[in-house]
Amino acid sequence: MMESRKHTVLASFLLVALFAGSVLALRKIQSLRGNQATLEDVLYLPSGKTIKLMSLGYSGLLADIYWTRAVQYFGAAHLRRADHYDLLYPLLDITTDLDPKLIVAYEYGSIFLSQNPPEGAGQPDKAVELVQKGIRENPAYWRLYFTLGFIHFQDRHDYRAAQEAFERGSQIPGALPWMKVMAARMAEKAEDITTAMALWNGVYENAVDKDVKKTALSHLRSLQADVGIMELERRVQFYHDRTGSLPTDWAELIRVGLLRGIPLDPTGDPYKLLPSGKVEVTDANKYPYLGEWLQKHPRPF
Repeated sequence: MMESRKHTVLASFLLVALFAGSVLALRKIQSLRGNQATLEDVLYLPSGKTIKLMSLGYSGLLADIYWTRAVQYFGAAHLRRADHYDLLYPLLDITTDLDPKLIVAYEYGSIFLSQNPPEGAGQPDKAVELVQKGIRENPAYWRLYFTLGFIHFQDRHDYRAAQEAFERGSQIPGALPWMKVMAARMAEKAEDITTAMALWNGVYENAVDKDVKKTALSHLRSLQADVGIMELERRVQFYHDRTGSLPTDWAELIRVGLLRGIPLDPTGDPYKLLPSGKVEVTDANKYPYLGEWLQKHPRPF
């Protein structure tokens, strides 16, 4: 009985000491914030993993304390329109070390980090690092992939990385269908037309919602028409280089072997050959996304 009481007293003492140390650390953070501290100024803070080892099973409670302080720190800096948030990532890192399952810290903390000052810390790479940490700890939570893709798209302008994030997230059971749509859109932004077409085709074939299916088909047909127009204009240019004049109709290209027949767009209508050498679809209303890819590439006419 006496031995048990000794253990209880010792545990209680350690717990009180831990909380006292946590309070002192948080007070130090507050004082450093007033002095516009740099990251080097707070390196003395214990890591989340160290605190977790000392927490005696109360790491979740401590994580809530640190998350609250991170929010308070961000809010105060935001109100005074600060141009740097040096303590934000260390606080978030400690928070998520203490409770790796605290999803809100990854989702909102990464947004705090990624936005440009004064709205945020202007540290999108750190935001990516935080979300990737969250994904490692919570691999079945597909929404973190959405957050990661959004940061790559909105703040890093890395459309390829955004596409990969959305696509990986779309493969997690329970992910909403629009994750595939976002992946396809990012492939278009990245100018990867082959991947974009494959992704839109996948959305079209697997979508249950009629509106999603219709949107996917519109994107797919528009991309196919973009590719068809680019190829036809390339052949018109070749004819011009060979003959010194532009063809007046498709028959001239058929006659010299550049075409096998009247070229048709994805819906079966013939493409239009303009006197300028440009190529158009017969009915542009069928292709609401036509030209998005063409605008990014030089055309001969």
